Amino acid sequence: MKKLFLLDGMALMYRAHFALSKNPRFTSSGINTSAVMGFTNTLLDVLKKEKPTHMAVVFDTEAPTERHTDFAAYKAQRQAMPEDLSAAMPYVFKLILGFNIPVITSDGYEADDIIGTLAKKAEKKGYQVYCMTPDKDFAQLVSENIFIYKPARMGNDMEILGVKEVCEKWEIDDVCKVIDILGLWGDAVDNIPGIPGIGEKTSKLLIKQYGSMENIIAHSHELKGKMRENVENFAEQGLLSKKLATILLNVPVELDEAGLEMCAPSKDLLEPLFAELEFRTLGRRVFGDDFSITEIKASGIQTDLFGNPTASGRTTLTVDISDIATNDLPEAGKNITNVEHTYHLVDDFEKRAELIRLLKQQKSICFDTETTGTDANFCELVGFSFSIKPGEGWYIPVPADQGEAHAIALEFKDLLEDENIDKIGQNIKYDILMLKWYGIDVKGKLFDTMMAHYVLDPDTRHGMDILSENYLGYKPVSITTLIGPKGKNQLSMRDVPVEQVKEYAAEDADITLQLKNVFEPKIKEVNGEKLIHEIEHPLIYVLADMEFEGVRIDEPTLREFSKDLELDLVRLEKVVYEKAGVRFNISSPKQLGEVLFEKLMLDPKAKKTKTGQYQTGEDVLLALANKSDIVRDILDFRQLQKLKSTYVDALPELINPKSGRLHTSYNQAVAATGRLSSNNPNLQNIPIRTERGREVRKAFIPRDSDHRIVSADYSQIELRLIAEISKDENMLDAFAKNLDIHTATAANVYGVALDAVDSTMRRNAKAVNFGIIYGQSAFGLSQSLGIPRKEAAEMIEQYFAQYPGIKNYMRDTMNFARENGYVQTLMGRRRYLRDINSANQTVRSFAERNAINAPIQGSAADMIKIAMINIHRELKVQKLDACMTMQVHDELVFDVPVGEVDLVKPIIEYNMKNAIKTGVPIMVEIGTGLNWLEAH
Repeated sequence: MKKLFLLDGMALMYRAHFALSKNPRFTSSGINTSAVMGFTNTLLDVLKKEKPTHMAVVFDTEAPTERHTDFAAYKAQRQAMPEDLSAAMPYVFKLILGFNIPVITSDGYEADDIIGTLAKKAEKKGYQVYCMTPDKDFAQLVSENIFIYKPARMGNDMEILGVKEVCEKWEIDDVCKVIDILGLWGDAVDNIPGIPGIGEKTSKLLIKQYGSMENIIAHSHELKGKMRENVENFAEQGLLSKKLATILLNVPVELDEAGLEMCAPSKDLLEPLFAELEFRTLGRRVFGDDFSITEIKASGIQTDLFGNPTASGRTTLTVDISDIATNDLPEAGKNITNVEHTYHLVDDFEKRAELIRLLKQQKSICFDTETTGTDANFCELVGFSFSIKPGEGWYIPVPADQGEAHAIALEFKDLLEDENIDKIGQNIKYDILMLKWYGIDVKGKLFDTMMAHYVLDPDTRHGMDILSENYLGYKPVSITTLIGPKGKNQLSMRDVPVEQVKEYAAEDADITLQLKNVFEPKIKEVNGEKLIHEIEHPLIYVLADMEFEGVRIDEPTLREFSKDLELDLVRLEKVVYEKAGVRFNISSPKQLGEVLFEKLMLDPKAKKTKTGQYQTGEDVLLALANKSDIVRDILDFRQLQKLKSTYVDALPELINPKSGRLHTSYNQAVAATGRLSSNNPNLQNIPIRTERGREVRKAFIPRDSDHRIVSADYSQIELRLIAEISKDENMLDAFAKNLDIHTATAANVYGVALDAVDSTMRRNAKAVNFGIIYGQSAFGLSQSLGIPRKEAAEMIEQYFAQYPGIKNYMRDTMNFARENGYVQTLMGRRRYLRDINSANQTVRSFAERNAINAPIQGSAADMIKIAMINIHRELKVQKLDACMTMQVHDELVFDVPVGEVDLVKPIIEYNMKNAIKTGVPIMVEIGTGLNWLEAH
């Protein structure tokens, strides 16, 4: 079977770029590769799954088309292409050329028209044709042998639409009627006006009744009211819209069957491209495990290979790639086989003693541990390595026998606990925590290369292998070459011959030391010394102690709670069935959508997903909650189900058999704002808004009956910090008088006395207070409060009138960001905003929201980190047994002996309040109890 795939190049590029907009991918030199990466993944998926025999990628050109001549406003309001996407286009063309796939364009015609023409020609020659696009307009092309192919997205599988699927989705009996629906409905993206007042549902109903736009116009006298008036007054506009929506099938382009035929990709073209874009995983996927970007870069193969893109003899678009920046990297291609090094195996007592004597003479040492797993609280030590100068390292293996392992580790105790010797590592918290289980309490000033890079570039990845390739041009030995890929057959480091482990482990310490030498001066360049040396590095010790300590979980309480939740779920399920009048799977979005929107008809304008099923996400259900109590029951069901599976049933499974306690892992280098996150379990997501959700906190208890849980929580810290940063007089005055800030805001915004503020006013004011921090628009505020947009806009206007300092802060911050490309916290933590000057409004708006929020949220993050460091230090100085066990959002949790509670509470309060000196009063709420819920 001849199988032709015609790809809508620009649509797929946009889709790929925005799919990763919240987590974009950058190279070490700052190239945003999101669009190229997404496009490549899509292309590889379709090649693997569908095995096309023929393929082409089709693009528009900048030349005007007949549509522009017919309607000057056609696509006129489209936003400018995001700069990162524009910069990615040449790379996408290079990628397509590397796969030996033709690129087809034709001046005066859009990609839709070219695809339509080629599809119809190919159909006549016996091809099955797949138009690969997310664009709905292509539905008009579908026939017995022409299909729409929507690539996979957001976890959903790809979707193929034929005549049956199109007719069902558009509620028509002939795919040609898609054009009439589009003409009536219009298209805001392309600025096709349609007929005013006629949307998707109405257009489908009218076409179902009259068959065509022309027939609707001819029978307009049968219509009523405003619809009749609009059809008659805008008939000509409707017909023009239909013409604009019609895909042309007469483009002067030939179906070059030989040129479209699939052939093998060009390794010579793709390997240097993948290397330049730092596509490590994709490179291995296409070229195998031996693919190495450092070796390819070292070979000197660069973009001149692409100087003649038509060499394959195919129909292509010549692309100007002269302005593509190349990576400013060190000499590449280095690895353990071609770089001189001396790595020593230290495998007996005399060698260890000699090494210890050498290391004790140093001002700083770099070290790394090798273990049997990735969770330091669960695994065992296999060995550890040291480096004190580039190119040299030592590896000390330890046996599986834990008694012997402890004895060997303790030989290094004095060295590692020497406060006068600085310690260097990559993700050194892991190594510190690992060694705690072997009786070693690492001390001394730290330098963590992962944290250094996080301070330098918080939005990208910080793994050692990537940092080494990007900053040293050196590819370290991959862990998978020693223990194999992830899966049930993966080995442990204990299974690998010690000579191999020695090379790998000593190299880790060596490379980490070299990275430290690269990052240290860079930290100075961005004025990050205070941030890293006074906050991030000292915090590592605090987090290691917290993770080692863990927290006790009351398993019987959770078991009983699980039983209660199960009964609640059964009861709720029964209630939902009774109200719905039918039994169905509440957890199935498809079945739930059909019940809510077809059987119960809760929303005649209910939206569907791209797969054709109704949207039933939380935002959709929340919007309907006021219309029907069955929706509230379903929301309750979902909440309880998630609560049970994610926390109540899962927490006992995470208890460490060695300690009998729960040990979360804090992530210090994930959130770009500086906030800590945690996993196994994710403490930040434990529900607190519902009564049942809060009950999970009951299961977090003190270590024994002689201890109590103490919880300390910052009160409205982000609002206090925006008052501090903006210096707004009215907000500062409200906090100085210890007024409830939401009540004070309501009084100001609504122009009433404090005692006249009702609950609705306060709720609205609270939404504005927090909404402003996150850059919420009038539309967003109206949606969240369920009020008209005009009223929301008036609230925001009045808010700024009452708090002019905040408006000034937003303006000044935005101006600073536009000029400098970043914003910063009170402690100098930077958030880089590469899109702050983008010509694309959507992209720019996202950066502007981050510009407003990052100094506030980041300062709050810095504040609680400083508090944690100072409290931790003070507890040690006073030799108290109280332990900090958890950090969740703006809250710290402690396990405190009963006799120390009155001593500890003032220490906590003082250090939280004075972590950063501010003019605005900082309030801390402290509670004590037999469990976390009671203390909070």
